[in-house]
Amino acid sequence: MPIDYSIIIPAYNEAVELPGTLSSILRAMEAVSLEGECIVVNNNSTDSTAAVARSHGADLVVQEPINQIARARNAGAAKASGPSLIFIDADTRIRPELLVEALRRLEETPCVGGGSVIKFESEVSVLGHIGIWLWECTSRFTHIAAGSFIFCRREAFEAVGGYDESLYASEEIRFSRLIKKWGRSNDLDFVILDKAPALTSARKLSWYSGSQILGWIALMILMPFAVRSRKLCSFWYERPKKV
Repeated sequence: MPIDYSIIIPAYNEAVELPGTLSSILRAMEAVSLEGECIVVNNNSTDSTAAVARSHGADLVVQEPINQIARARNAGAAKASGPSLIFIDADTRIRPELLVEALRRLEETPCVGGGSVIKFESEVSVLGHIGIWLWECTSRFTHIAAGSFIFCRREAFEAVGGYDESLYASEEIRFSRLIKKWGRSNDLDFVILDKAPALTSARKLSWYSGSQILGWIALMILMPFAVRSRKLCSFWYERPKKV
């Protein structure tokens, strides 16, 4: 049976988070009449990520040996069969309504793709509330999607060359801009959905202090080229030893 859409989950050492993420995705897929597939990209993990993905319902596990989020997303897309691509982070849960609406937009409206409003799945500090509010305002105003949940037409993905593999962070921002630009030239909208927000883990707020998080944000603002350095983007690639 032909595949109508592909869900792609990049995963680096996500054996703990994947069961919850895959459970929410499989429930969402059951609510859709279209035929879909779920792909997990094992991004050079040193834990049981691949085995957990297989045992919790992934249709395909792709191996990407270079630890970089952009490469992982592109590797999953390269193996995907569907004309609609949906990228979901390994620590993000979705409700059926979100998947249904994203696919409806791609299937029934002049839509090139988009993202979702993001909420934390647990209680967070004041800094967390301020951060997620600021991102939501930015996302709605600029129509830039958070990496936690992005969907698009495959033809648009291929036309812009996928995710920029020279970036180790903020690759979703560049991708959103390129997809949005391609969509405008083809009379297609880029939308941010808000009826069923994607729920993402607040784990970084417990891993790092407020000053560490603010320091990283300041670094990205003052040195925007830092996103091209894995070392300078270690906030996203390395976890505290106590975790």
